Amino acid sequence: MASLDYSSNSPKTPSFASTPKTPTNNNTQNLQSRFFRSISTKDAPSFSNFPYTPPHRTNSPSSHTQSLHASPTASPLHPLQSSSPSKNPDLLTAYRCISSVLKKDGQILSVAASNGLVYTGSASNLIRVWKLPEFTECGQLKTKACMVVAMEVSHDKVYAAYGDGKVRVWQRTWDGGLKHVRLATIPKTGSYVRSLYIAAGKDKMHMGAITSLAINVSEDILYSASIDRTVKVWRISDLKCIETIKAHAGPINEIIIADDGVLYTASDDATVRVWRRNFCRGDQLPHSLTVTLPAKYSPVKTLTLTPDGGVLYGGCTDGYIHYWLKGWFSGQLQYGGALQGHTHAVMCLASVANYVVSGSADSTSRIWSRDVEDGQHTCLAVLVGHRGPIRCVTAFSGRLGDEAEDGCTICTGSLDGVLKVWRVTCTNKIADNLCSAQSECEYFQL
Repeated sequence: MASLDYSSNSPKTPSFASTPKTPTNNNTQNLQSRFFRSISTKDAPSFSNFPYTPPHRTNSPSSHTQSLHASPTASPLHPLQSSSPSKNPDLLTAYRCISSVLKKDGQILSVAASNGLVYTGSASNLIRVWKLPEFTECGQLKTKACMVVAMEVSHDKVYAAYGDGKVRVWQRTWDGGLKHVRLATIPKTGSYVRSLYIAAGKDKMHMGAITSLAINVSEDILYSASIDRTVKVWRISDLKCIETIKAHAGPINEIIIADDGVLYTASDDATVRVWRRNFCRGDQLPHSLTVTLPAKYSPVKTLTLTPDGGVLYGGCTDGYIHYWLKGWFSGQLQYGGALQGHTHAVMCLASVANYVVSGSADSTSRIWSRDVEDGQHTCLAVLVGHRGPIRCVTAFSGRLGDEAEDGCTICTGSLDGVLKVWRVTCTNKIADNLCSAQSECEYFQL
């Protein structure tokens, strides 16, 4: 896709807190020439270096925004360039913020959704549980450790990675109401002499912070990735580490698992690697590298797959979202292109139905739709309201309330400590044929 030419005189951290006036065409070109895209680095991930304006905490823990906005697909500072002409100019995408919650937990670092519940992890030692559709808090998971950096929920079990390099596991039960029972800690604690246990534990634990978790449901396997450049494979039945994969030359930022058991890893070495399990070597079942996908020299921070596994997306520090297409016959991944829109690093991705949701250090989230016929992507909406980088996002289909439009529900967590729930709707059920962006669109601030 066409790239914009930026000079070095532009500000490094533009503010999205104010609502700019709609500029003329000449002003738009001037702003384009001055705008600056964030510089890629290969340093270990750090959440403290992102500038943001902390929101003011009100007496009410949550607020509901009932107004409905026509969502811009482009901003005066960064207009969207559509790769194909509009197919249905009468179609409109709209969004609204259903809920916005600010607690005293600090930065929101992880989020996961399962069976009508949303789990949020933060810089504190709490995991908060929220019930949909009313989005009310219905429970807490508390430990002595802090910094819930990654979470996965599978088969009524909650797996949470903490800043101490360990993973805690809870069992979710519904007997007499919603309850969570602490099951174990990974690496598993034993009954050995303390000195022997510590020596054995160091061999099993990551030598750096855990950055991502993934679960292979069919094989009962848990994967954990770390900035120590390795991926550890844990057998869930006995919580033993059965393999350590030396996956990348740089810190690993995220891992995901496809339905067929293929493992994808993203790293600061600007590559995405594809791994398959080898079943012909006894009990160890080592993983073998299948292919390495370059990401145009930019560190890859996040990954997501379409529900059918046909498209792989990778968000990078240069603000681009690269994607690869899987051949239906060969199964090989081929580079498909890049989505342009964010002005800073893409920190999180999620996919549901035909939608892809991206969260960025530019404090915005974008909703993309892929046309199933020609494969073209369209930016349907730009969600504006956070005052800090968006660290985590989850999305799911379905309706909250009695709304009749097609769309999806999105939860975004930011380093500003605010958790927001959004509802994106379309007035036409064929969301892939939405109209192209117009330059006079403005941002809306919640």
